[in-house]
Amino acid sequence: MPPSHQPSHSQSFPRHSILPASTAAAPSMGSASSMSATKTRQYANLHAQLAQLNANLSDTQNLLRMTAVQAEDMRFLGGYVGALFMGSAKVLGEEGVKGNADSADKQEKSEA
Repeated sequence: MPPSHQPSHSQSFPRHSILPASTAAAPSMGSASSMSATKTRQYANLHAQLAQLNANLSDTQNLLRMTAVQAEDMRFLGGYVGALFMGSAKVLGEEGVKGNADSADKQEKSEA
């Protein structure tokens, strides 16, 4: 065995228990059953929270799917409205622009 893998007694550290001090010293059947009941309650709470999280994620997924569909529809509507504007500009042509300019000139002359 290499020297780095050999246990060194001069570097041994005390092990600490993860249990509370009262149960680490003298574990009894009553405290073990209360720990079990606490764990059971915490697991049930965790299970309920995970179920709620799963439901919320499912709702979010459905909302994102609907948003994607609506974004495609908005894109179509934008193209449709743009086409209407271009069509109306072509139909009105320069008559609409000239008509607006002529009416503005008439107003300026009448005000002067």
